[in-house]
Amino acid sequence: MSASPASSEPASAPARRTYARMLSKPDPNWVRSDDFHASFLIPPDDALERALKNSAANGLPDIAVHAGQGKLLHLLARTIGAKRILEVGTLGGYSTIWFARALPEDGQVVTCELLDKFAKVAKDNFEYAGVANKINVLVGPAAETLPTLPDDEKFDLAFIDADKASNLVYFKQAKRVVKRGGVIIVDNVIRNGTVANPDIDDDNVRGVRALLEHIKNDKEIDATTIGTVSEKGYDGFLYALYL
Repeated sequence: MSASPASSEPASAPARRTYARMLSKPDPNWVRSDDFHASFLIPPDDALERALKNSAANGLPDIAVHAGQGKLLHLLARTIGAKRILEVGTLGGYSTIWFARALPEDGQVVTCELLDKFAKVAKDNFEYAGVANKINVLVGPAAETLPTLPDDEKFDLAFIDADKASNLVYFKQAKRVVKRGGVIIVDNVIRNGTVANPDIDDDNVRGVRALLEHIKNDKEIDATTIGTVSEKGYDGFLYALYL
């Protein structure tokens, strides 16, 4: 989906700086197509647009999911009737707002963010959007905050959009707290085709490959990856069902 924040591990800052170079430059046709379809299907939204502007004004990287991808996450959550959603990688909370709006009034999003600065910006965006009552932000390395989540409070959906080197750590923790029949989505697993390129072997690529290898041998998971092109470039996401 998007160029994602590596917002859950201390080593993520270099990944944020280099991530854009891993993606192809968006083709103008892709951007025009996104804008065209959005003009019919996604009305202008003051709170979402303000969240992006507020994030940029506070120095957050411009790597949130775009509107079409946020709408897809929103619709997926509604389709499965989600009441509890886990998100790894908050950034400015753009995708979190999409999720929160998909939930009933008693629903909850638990979202993990490494940096206190980002979390504060996200919380301000949640307040403006009127969804702060549905969102709990866990601040700190997700590898440390995720294990604190109790086993008996299950989530319907998990969205992993953080540093790719730690994909497998996050996936295992998400599986632990997602219910049977629940969904785990992992963003940015195509990375301009570099994951399948044997000549490329950086931490992010290895993180995606390790996740794929693990899922191949996990008989409790059924999954696929979908490549996408958009205003964010060439990438894709993994969609996994916990059987």
